[in-house]
Amino acid sequence: MAHEQIPGIDLTARPSGDGCVECLAGDGPGWWFHLRRCAACGHIGCCDSSPSQHGTKHARAAGHAFLTSFEPGESWFRNIETEQYSEGPPLTPPTSRPTSQPTLGPRGKAPADWQLHLH
Repeated sequence: MAHEQIPGIDLTARPSGDGCVECLAGDGPGWWFHLRRCAACGHIGCCDSSPSQHGTKHARAAGHAFLTSFEPGESWFRNIETEQYSEGPPLTPPTSRPTSQPTLGPRGKAPADWQLHLH
């Protein structure tokens, strides 16, 4: 089944990597809870529950409206302008972090009391 092209979603944009670009570059405490993918450019950032919330910060700064989960088994899209969640078209793989990578990433970086740092 063909999908209609949705403005703001680039089906060919590849993910920027396996983890949050900014966390891995040393911006903030350097760890995340879950990952989000920008549907316009493929930028991988941490979720809004993570300490630094890089995914939404990137989308707002870049003017990109759609984020999607970059977690195994999740395929929802979120419009950050309307806060609506929906299904969306299949994006260029990979569509999630590797299943061998822990939810809290990168491995060994989250503090023992990580739950106290979530939003």
